[in-house]
Parts: sequence; structure tokens; C-alpha cells
Amino acid sequence: MEIKVHGNHMSVSDEVRALAEEKVDRASRVFDDVRFADVEFSKEQNPRISEERYRVEITSSAAGQIVRVEAAGFDDRAALDVAVDKLERQLRRLKERLIARNRRAPEKHLNTASGGVEEHSDTTELRIDRIKRFLVKPMTPEEAALQMELLGHSFYLFLNAESDQYSVLYRRRGGSLGLIEPQ
Repeated sequence: MEIKVHGNHMSVSDEVRALAEEKVDRASRVFDDVRFADVEFSKEQNPRISEERYRVEITSSAAGQIVRVEAAGFDDRAALDVAVDKLERQLRRLKERLIARNRRAPEKHLNTASGGVEEHSDTTELRIDRIKRFLVKPMTPEEAALQMELLGHSFYLFLNAESDQYSVLYRRRGGSLGLIEPQ
């Protein structure tokens, strides 16, 4: 498995880099199909934020699904530990759902998600911090809900395979899901 460890506005020591590679490799053994993992460390510059000064974001791909977790801690090792625990839980949940889905309906398959390309914009006039481009593939609302949960987002844009229209799935305040479809 390929593990890329890097820092955003900070340098990552060789010791922490080796520790991150070891822990992510160990956590990803839950799933046989994990091919890559991207571990990004960042440090908050605001001195008032001391408890969550370091952030770790781990992005990985398993069974064609993108799994993304993030965690914060008072130092880089604490944030890494929390993020690795979250990654392992997410991979276990994905594996359990895939097994349950295959037992329920063997003719259904998950759509493979493409590796989304992220671009960071430096323009401050528009106030757009990040632009994401990804291939939108047809999927059912249930598959979109799974992908949204794995990414940790509160909404998800997808091409509805049932209606052949673009739809948005979102998390409502009560915890239930909502679906927006065009007329």
C-alpha cells in the first residue's frame, strides 16, 4: 500500500512520518483492498487554540469508495492516534455494510468512486477556499448515503440512477436524510 505523509504549513519529522505510516498501514489491514492513503498534518497558528492545535486528515480508498477522516489534538501524535482510530472504525463499517449488502441482494454492486481532484485557490476576492472536481457516476440514493457518510460530509451530489437526474442528498437537523431532486 502506498502511504503519502505530508504537512500543510508545517514540516513533519521523520519519526512522526514513520509512526504515521506504521499506524495507517496497521489500521488499513481491516480491508484487503486499500491501495493508498494520504495523511496530511496541519498546525493551527492561533495561540488561543491549544487543545486542538494539530489536525490530521487521512484520505483513503477501499472497495472503490473514498474514506476520509480528520481529527485534532494538542500535539501531532495525539491527533494521529484519534484519526487512525476513526479510519479503522470507518473501514470496519464499510466492510460490514458491503458484507450485509452482498448477503441481502447479490445482484447489486457499489459504483466505484473516482479519486476526486482537489485544487486550492489562492484568490481572496471570491472567498472560494477549495474547488473539488470529481466524476459523477450513476448510483442509488442508498449508495449515495453510504458515500456521503464515508466522506464525512453533510451533503452529497450524485446522478440518481433511478431518475437519471442530478440529485443532492443531505443530512437534516434531526439526523435523518433529505433528497433534493429537480422537477
